[in-house]
Amino acid sequence: MKTRFLGNSGLRVSTLSLGTMTFGGTEPAFAKMGNITGKEADRFVGRAIDAGINLFDTADAYSAGESERVLGEAIKPYRDRALIATKAFARMGDGPNNLGNSRHHLIKACEASLRRLGTDHIDLYQVHGQDLLTPVEETIAALDSLVTSGKVRYIGCSNHSGWFLMKSLAVADYRHTTRYVAQQIYYSLLAREAEHELIPLGLDQGVGVLVWSPLSGGLLSGKFRRERPDIDGSRTNELGPPGTIDRERLYAIVDVLDTIAAEHNANVAQIVLAWTMTRPGVTSVIIGARNEAQLEDNLRAAEIELSAEQIACLNEVSDQPQPYPYWHQRQYAGDRHPLIPAR
Repeated sequence: MKTRFLGNSGLRVSTLSLGTMTFGGTEPAFAKMGNITGKEADRFVGRAIDAGINLFDTADAYSAGESERVLGEAIKPYRDRALIATKAFARMGDGPNNLGNSRHHLIKACEASLRRLGTDHIDLYQVHGQDLLTPVEETIAALDSLVTSGKVRYIGCSNHSGWFLMKSLAVADYRHTTRYVAQQIYYSLLAREAEHELIPLGLDQGVGVLVWSPLSGGLLSGKFRRERPDIDGSRTNELGPPGTIDRERLYAIVDVLDTIAAEHNANVAQIVLAWTMTRPGVTSVIIGARNEAQLEDNLRAAEIELSAEQIACLNEVSDQPQPYPYWHQRQYAGDRHPLIPAR
C-alpha cells in the first residue's frame, strides 16, 4: 500500500487507515455500528497491518473509551510499526469541565486515553470538535505541552470551519508552538463541501486531510438504489443519514459508479474509496467495517487505479452548485486559483 507524508511533517501514513468506531460497541448508538472485540479485533488489526495499513484511528467518545481499550489490546504486537490516532472534545463525564478543548479537559483526556490504549504516547492527537468558548491560545498551548512532554507526537483537528482552523494555525505560528499537521473531515462523492475552504487551506498550509465516512454513512456502499431506497438494519436507517441528502443526485452518482465498477471487476464502495484517494490534498482515507468480509472489500480499493476519464466522469456527476464567492472564483479566477480542486 502506498504511503504519503502527513501534511507538512516527516511522518508517512498509509493511503488507507483503519477506523475503529466499530470496536467496543457498548453503548446503543455505537453497538449499531459494530461490536468488534477480543479475537475478532485482533484479526482486524493483524489483517490491516498485513495489507500495509499503519494508521489506526479511534476517539475517547467511541463507546465511552471502550474502542480505545479494544484497539490498545489488539495493536500491542504491532505497536512498533503502527501509528495510533485518537481524539478528545466530547463529553466524558457529568462535570462542567469534562468536555471541550480547555487545557484542563485535553490534558486529563489525553492521560485517560493513554491508560486505555496501554501506550506511553499517542502518535496523532486530534481535537474532535470546534470549541468557540475556549480561547484558541489555551487549546494550542495545551496541545503543545502534550507534545513537549512526549505524551503526543503530532497534533490535528477535526470538524473545524476553515476560518477557525486558520486562526488556530496563526496562533501556533505567532507563538512558535506545535501546529496542526492534519485535519480529519467528512468528505465524499456525495459531500464535496470541503473543497470550498478546508482542502484548499490544507494544501496551502501543509495540513494533511484524513477523510472520515467516505461512503457517506453507507449511502455510497451500492446498497441504496432508486428501487431500494431503504435497507432494513442499515446504519443509515438506524442513525439517520449524514446531512441533508439529495436522493436523485445520490442515485445518479451510483449509476456512474456501477459502470466504472464493472470495468474494474470491483464493487461500488471500492470505486468510491479509490476516487477519494485521488483527490488533491487527501492524505489517507479512513475505512471502517462491521465484519471481516467488509474489511477485505475495503482493502482492495488500494489496488484500483482509476483512469483520468473515469475520475472526470465521477467529478462531473457529483458536482454541486457553488455558493458565492466560490462560483465566482471558479468561473473567473482561472489559473490564478490553482488550489481549486479540478473537477
